[in-house]
Parts: sequence; C-alpha cells; structure tokens
Amino acid sequence: MSKRLRSISILLLIVSPSFSFAQETSKKTIHRIGVTQTVSFQDFDADANGFEKALAEAGFKEGIHVIYDRQNAQGNLNHAQTIANKFLNTKVDLIHSIATPSSQAVMKMHNNIPVVFSSVTDPVKAGLIPNTSLPGTKTNTNVTGISDRWPVYLQFEMYTKFFPKAKKWGTIYNPADPQSILYIKEMQTAAKKLGVELIEATIPSIVETTETAQSLAGKVQAIYITFDRLALSSFDTIVKICNKKKIPLFGGDLKSISKGAMAAYGWDYFQIGYSAGRKAAQILKGEKPGDIPWELGEKLLLMINEKAAKTQGAIISPELLKKADRIIQE
Repeated sequence: MSKRLRSISILLLIVSPSFSFAQETSKKTIHRIGVTQTVSFQDFDADANGFEKALAEAGFKEGIHVIYDRQNAQGNLNHAQTIANKFLNTKVDLIHSIATPSSQAVMKMHNNIPVVFSSVTDPVKAGLIPNTSLPGTKTNTNVTGISDRWPVYLQFEMYTKFFPKAKKWGTIYNPADPQSILYIKEMQTAAKKLGVELIEATIPSIVETTETAQSLAGKVQAIYITFDRLALSSFDTIVKICNKKKIPLFGGDLKSISKGAMAAYGWDYFQIGYSAGRKAAQILKGEKPGDIPWELGEKLLLMINEKAAKTQGAIISPELLKKADRIIQE
C-alpha cells in the first residue's frame, strides 16, 4: 500500500506543475481588447467589423482567444475620455481606437498599452504619432494604425480618366480652414503632374455656395470637391448647380455618390479596419506596436452614379464602367 501511495504522490508532483502551467498558459491566450468608437456611423461600423474579421482570420476568435470591450462615445468628447480611462484601469491588452477624437482621448492617458488607430485623417496633427514619422514608417512608440486621409493624387488621376481631354478642372473650398488648405495644395501639385489647370473658387460661408458654384460655369469642364467642411456641408447646393449647368461633378468620398456626384473614388472602410486588425494580430503575436509601420488605407472603391452623370451631361466609357466596384443607375 505504501508503494502505491508513493507512486500516486510522485505522479501528482509530476502532473500538478504541468496542470498549473497549462492553466496559466490558457489564461494568457485570452486577450482583452478595448474598442473605442467616436460615434455611430456607417463607415466606422464597417471599420470595426473589418478589424475583428482580420483578427479572427489570424486565429484570434472572439470568446476563445479574445474578449472585446466595445464602447461608443456617441460624439461626446468627455465620454470618449471616460472610456479611455476605463481601458487604462481595467488594463486591457490592446486598444482599437476608431476616428480622431477617440484616438486622442486614448493618447492623453500616457500609458504603455498598445494602441491601433483607424479612420484617423491626420495622425501626426492629431498628436498620435511623432512628427518625424511618415506613412509607411515605424513610430517607435506604443502606437500604430491606419489613416483614412483622402488620397488626392490617386483620386484626381482617376477622375481625369473620365475626361482625358478636359484641361480645366474646378474646385470649391473655404480658405479659412487650415485642413482644407492642405488638401488644396495637394490638388495643385496633382494638377501639375496630370497636366491640367486647377481653377479655385472660395466660399467663406455656406450662403455663398450657390454664387461660388455658378462662377465656375463656363470656366471649367469638371469639378472635383476634396475635403472641405463648408463645401461638403453644402454639397447638395453644388450638385444642383452642376446639374443645371451641365458640369460633371466628382466627390472625394463614397457618400457623395448618393448626394449626386457622378463618380467617387474613396476608401473601403471595412478594409481600413481590416488592415488595422492585421496590425493588431502582429502585436498579439509578440511584435512591438512601435516596430509596425503606420500606413494609409490599402483599398479604394470606384463608384459611379449613371443617373447623375446623365443629368450633368456626361458620357462614361464602357472601360470605366467595367472598372467600377459599384454602379448606381437610379
């Protein structure tokens, strides 16, 4: 009997550490991810879905390998800060911050939790990454991510394919908006590379949109609206003028299609989140966030509104229609 007890004791000594180690290993495989979203919005929702899809495909299944704490600030900056503090206090393993306000709230914590941002237009200006860190480079901090800054040159290049003989392009913007000026400078540079003339019309206030848009009639062969708060908020007015004056109108984001632009070449926000999710997977597998380069989005979608094109007097080539990811006919 004593020999049998001795054998059992030895077996327990062997098994117990292994069992304890297995439990500890199991615990380490469950990663807690805090998701902070600035506001409920179709693009941001797609971003969040893409992020989780990428992690799942990388082997991080929800409920098995990762647990998500999904939070939405609903546009309230104070709430965004509360969410960020909660993630710090609960010591999540990684934070996915969607859009600029939520990302900035996270950065105010000054902690070492890995952060992957997405749908942030200018992460440098927002203070998320160092001024010396350009797209495609490492941050050497606890942050990496994906920017949704509008790719002005790629958009302008695509739009000129609709009218290769058009040499005069117009745009409308508010000269008092510093962020708009950055985009306009990119448009100016793009226009020179593409061999076209950019005719600029400025709107200091929304009430002047109609007059400003009408001023471009007869001077330009097409209009491309880049990121500008005033121009985007009065986009419907610009559409009405373009329809009336038969001026083809191009937008900088995909939402402009439903508002009446004839075409838009913009980001696929599911892909924005998916790219961010792949970076998160690298971090969960052991890489440092600062060693993973932050980047711009990877995939642009071409959408065409045939009804708007017809209203604005434009004929779209079969080649471009074949390239379109989506065509709206009504």
